[in-house]
Amino acid sequence: MVRVKEGSRPPWVGLGAAVWVEIAAGCAYTFPLYSHALKSALKLNQQQLTLLGVANDVGENFGLLPGVLCNRLAPWISLLIGAACSLVGFGAVWLAVSQVVPSMPYWLVWFALCVATNSSAWLGTAALVTNMRNFPFSRGTVAGILKGYIGLSAAVFTELYTGVLNHSSTKLLLFMTLGIPAICLLVMYFVRPCTPSLEDDSSEKGHFIFVQIMSVLLGLFLLTSTVLDDVLGLKRSITYLLSGFMILLILAPFAIPIKMTLYPVNKKRSDEDLPSQEESLLVPTESEANPTDPEIDDTSEDVDILLAEGEGAVQINKKKRKPRRGEDFNFRQALVKADFWLLFMVYFLGVGSGVTVLNNLAQIGIAAGVDDTTILLSVFSFCNFVGRLGGGGVSEYFVRTKMLPRPVLMTATQIIMVITYLLFASGFNGTLYASMALLGVCYGTQFSVMIPTASELFGLKHFGKIFNFMSLGNPLGAFLFSSILAGYVYDAEAAKQNPGYGINSSSATCLGPNCFRITFFVLAGLCALGTILSVILTVRIKPVYQMLYAGGSFRMSQSLGH
Repeated sequence: MVRVKEGSRPPWVGLGAAVWVEIAAGCAYTFPLYSHALKSALKLNQQQLTLLGVANDVGENFGLLPGVLCNRLAPWISLLIGAACSLVGFGAVWLAVSQVVPSMPYWLVWFALCVATNSSAWLGTAALVTNMRNFPFSRGTVAGILKGYIGLSAAVFTELYTGVLNHSSTKLLLFMTLGIPAICLLVMYFVRPCTPSLEDDSSEKGHFIFVQIMSVLLGLFLLTSTVLDDVLGLKRSITYLLSGFMILLILAPFAIPIKMTLYPVNKKRSDEDLPSQEESLLVPTESEANPTDPEIDDTSEDVDILLAEGEGAVQINKKKRKPRRGEDFNFRQALVKADFWLLFMVYFLGVGSGVTVLNNLAQIGIAAGVDDTTILLSVFSFCNFVGRLGGGGVSEYFVRTKMLPRPVLMTATQIIMVITYLLFASGFNGTLYASMALLGVCYGTQFSVMIPTASELFGLKHFGKIFNFMSLGNPLGAFLFSSILAGYVYDAEAAKQNPGYGINSSSATCLGPNCFRITFFVLAGLCALGTILSVILTVRIKPVYQMLYAGGSFRMSQSLGH
């Protein structure tokens, strides 16, 4: 049985610790930084390399097991499992790239990458599920913040890679092998279930705004320092100072519990402030306050019904009522709902197309004449962060003020993605960085909108399973669109440009817009389909949001937590 930490400070301490966990969980976004070293060490062609990118995405998003176990295991156990995956997986990849183990079999490297990036699923599930339950009234904001930091992680690792690690892929892999487990061990005590923050007041909003501002400053700092290092070639001492300042910015969310300790606010409640019987129905029950307790599961609903029957509050009904949208669904109940599959398909088409560009980012840059793609990755990372943070905050604003369903943002961003892919396909000079920035924002928005939408439609009780099933859209898209489509198109065009090499050659390099033109046209068509599906989803779930956010604030269903 896992105890719930009481008090107003622990949820904020947990949020600060979760920021570090999410940055560590972003290790899967570092693939472009060492993919060229893998290609060289293992003598791979582009299609083989993109298959390793699929392994990277499969591991990152195969979170069904963490999702199932998040209600059974304490968060610190999930963090330990994630640390072990990182140690074993990245350790094996480091052995292959550094040639400590020469000629490591391709299948073994593929499996090692799956294990390594599966640490992201364990770390991300523990941090996200725990904090969304600790802040049940601010789901969109919390999801945006945490997913924003995981989006920034690529820029954090790039800062370390270009500065402290001196552009060394082997040092980066060794750093992740040892550094990620170290982070997990340092913060795992603080990522824990707490008494849920049931306040929707100005002080809590102010705290969230502070965290958002600090994350934006971190993103701007990382982008600026990466550009300066690339243009000016900063000295080693300066890069160490910049890295130290970066660490201080990542630590900034801990300022909130420190401030709460130094300047406590005593809230006195009079009899008038006590919740009425009607309002008390909106307060989470024991199972939501303590979601990781294995003893409190589906049987609690039967217990509550029996107690109510004994008091004459309800009449005996042998058949359970099926949950309505906005209430707690179990995984099997959610699977048969049309809204579940509509949300999955919209998310799959959005992130599946976006991750295709991310996995082939180095080759896209080289084909466009960019030799050093670290700035390109930093631009994508920063804009990915902006999309994740902004998607959560903007959708939270509109659902509270206009009762507008969150997937409206998915509709808008996928329209922009269609335009962006057409810009990529055109190959116009000077559009590469602008296109990458637009794609990063739209790609990030898909994450921060899908997460709270799933929790609002199907509840928080089995959110771990539902969220991680939705996340399978990422590796599925990577396999279909990146490995099968983009990899084949690139190798075929490279073979045309280099007649002396076969289509499976590891030495052939493709240059020019034709390397990915067909791929981008297909991705544009996929996002057009995603736009249509997201419009259908928005229309279907509009009544749910009108019910949940009537009055301008989130109203918890009576069944929540049962």
